[in-house]
Amino acid sequence: MDSIALTLAQELGRPAEQIANVMALLDDGNTIPFIARYRKEAHGAMDDTMLRELEDHLKYLRNLESRKEEVLRLIGEAGKLTPALEEAVKAARTLAEVEDLYRPYKQKRRTRASIAKEKGLEPLALLLAAQRENTPDPLEAARAYVSAEKGVRTPEEALQGASDILAEVYADSANIRKFVKGYYDKNGTLGTQAAKEEDSVYSPYYDFTGALSRLHGHQILAINRGEKEGFLKVHLDADREDILRRLETRIIRRGSKSEAFVRGALRDGYDRLLCPSVENELRAALTENAQEGAIKNFKSNLKPLLLQPPVKGKVILALDPGYRMGCKTAVIDSTGKVLDTAVVYPTHGEKQEAAAIEKLRQMIEKHHVERIAIGNGTASRETEKMTIKLLKECPEVSYMIVSEAGASVYSASKLAAEEFPDYDVNLRSAVSIARRMQDPLAELVKIDPKAIGVGQYQHDMPPKRLGESLEAVVEDCVNAVGVDLNTASPFLLQRVSGLGNAMAKNIVAYREANGAFSSRREVLKVPKVGAKSYEQAAGFLRVPESANILDNTGVHPESYPAAEKLLAAFGYTLRDVREEKLSELPKKVAALGEEKTAALCGVGVPTLRDIVRELVKPGRDIREELPEPVFSKEVMEISDLKPGMKLRGTVRNVIDFGAFVDIGVHQDGLVHISEICDRFLKHPGEVLSVGQTVSVVVLGVDEKKKRISLSIKQA
Repeated sequence: MDSIALTLAQELGRPAEQIANVMALLDDGNTIPFIARYRKEAHGAMDDTMLRELEDHLKYLRNLESRKEEVLRLIGEAGKLTPALEEAVKAARTLAEVEDLYRPYKQKRRTRASIAKEKGLEPLALLLAAQRENTPDPLEAARAYVSAEKGVRTPEEALQGASDILAEVYADSANIRKFVKGYYDKNGTLGTQAAKEEDSVYSPYYDFTGALSRLHGHQILAINRGEKEGFLKVHLDADREDILRRLETRIIRRGSKSEAFVRGALRDGYDRLLCPSVENELRAALTENAQEGAIKNFKSNLKPLLLQPPVKGKVILALDPGYRMGCKTAVIDSTGKVLDTAVVYPTHGEKQEAAAIEKLRQMIEKHHVERIAIGNGTASRETEKMTIKLLKECPEVSYMIVSEAGASVYSASKLAAEEFPDYDVNLRSAVSIARRMQDPLAELVKIDPKAIGVGQYQHDMPPKRLGESLEAVVEDCVNAVGVDLNTASPFLLQRVSGLGNAMAKNIVAYREANGAFSSRREVLKVPKVGAKSYEQAAGFLRVPESANILDNTGVHPESYPAAEKLLAAFGYTLRDVREEKLSELPKKVAALGEEKTAALCGVGVPTLRDIVRELVKPGRDIREELPEPVFSKEVMEISDLKPGMKLRGTVRNVIDFGAFVDIGVHQDGLVHISEICDRFLKHPGEVLSVGQTVSVVVLGVDEKKKRISLSIKQA
């Protein structure tokens, strides 16, 4: 079996056969959502998160193998490849190890060592480094290398050149570098001091020391940013003398005439070359690990945000708060169509507030509004207060604060201009807020995930890596929910497995020209949608209007025969599926036995389970199984909060050291990781997710700094 498959099996704790199957599926052009949902028998029902992890590891290992081949070729062409070196390169488990092995043979810019080699001093360096019993006195040996022609004027100059050569040899040694890195990893510290006297958000790091092995990702990213902005000076530290003593026991031969010379070259190489290089690599590795952790955190926050329950079938009025430019208002119907827009000025005085309430009351009555969505930006608190007064006249209506992160980015985008050419930027933002409440996923897919703001230090991440990771989350969420082929926007369709931007636009164009799709198979008539694209996409496309009810389920067309066999085996028909009369089907399958039923239908047990789930509730939306959003009819100020007060709140962001919870006072409160639960947590994400409703107790309030400390475990 492929050595990469075996390595991945060991890393991920999965059978090698399953890993090999996934590798083959990926190589054959299948997408992660398709593999996760419709090839469960091949991989043992891994979820999309694990499959993404597998794909990332696979890319790394294949890059590693490619780099090994390149390094072996380059060293071989230089005539320096030995059997031992070849074996070491092939056995290397990381790119860093490969680069350390290649380092002595890599072409460098001119160094003190390379200049010394040009002067013919390498034989002298090797002679003295050997430290044999018959090794001559260094100064005596150096006399033979004095040459005016080569620019070596004295024995001392010859010794200096030989020392420079040895210093570079020791600094480039893969074994020495591995030892020093390991020592730093185990015993090293990172220290920071203030570079400026002024106070800043980086003040906790003005005199900070932490063990490298125990630093948290958020600390590393904060320190990096503080250093970049000129507030911090950063240094790594380890016991230099202990490191050198340990290296000398490996390299120095006691009693040799060249012992002192070799010791001097080793120490020079460590101080001048090795230590700075290793510290740079260690900081780069710390940063990379911290960035990967932050990206993982961003992904874990983004998924529940995208999968928030939709508020379906409601007419929604959105308020996009503002001071000078007023509060932008939009009303949308149950399908997202804009019914009305207006601008009111509730913050411009009592008279204007009364006029705003009257205008909004008229809009509510005219369009039978049932829900109000208030953006959480500037002037949100004042707008919320005005809304409470409004609801006294419209008691059947309730409101919810909606995160407007990224709404301004969307409203000023080309996409928004194409979608709402007749509205200005501000009104587009109000429409976006309303649609976020109605169908968060359909609206948020239009926005660059980085602008949604549910991470930490996202602007310090490698843009390409962050972008790819977040797009993968969006893709997984869209496919987990499925899309209506006849109503989905091109922004939603292009995230469907197997489709892309061009095919999504073609689908919308075909729909506009020919009317609604009457079946899944009709999508094959769309330009550029071929058999492979259809295979990947079909199961995620829903057609409620189709004569075949299976077209409005997550059952893949390739499994239609299996679904029909299943129905027939228990005396059901497709009409029973449409009329949702299959509530007893799971019990009947259990009575017969899953394996026997699966064999009868010609599918595996995982696929059978999925088919049964879809037939029992056709057209289901997985988001509807989540708790409904919390709507309010009252408002509080931060000044109303008192220690010991118990409240309900919504998790807005989960970060390394805790979670921010919206408790309805405009300022999110922080639940420190130590206040989440009684057991030890490596990360708050183990028990909390964005959008989750939690009970909290207020620990403390700092009105001046607008800081609220909360506890979940004490609630």
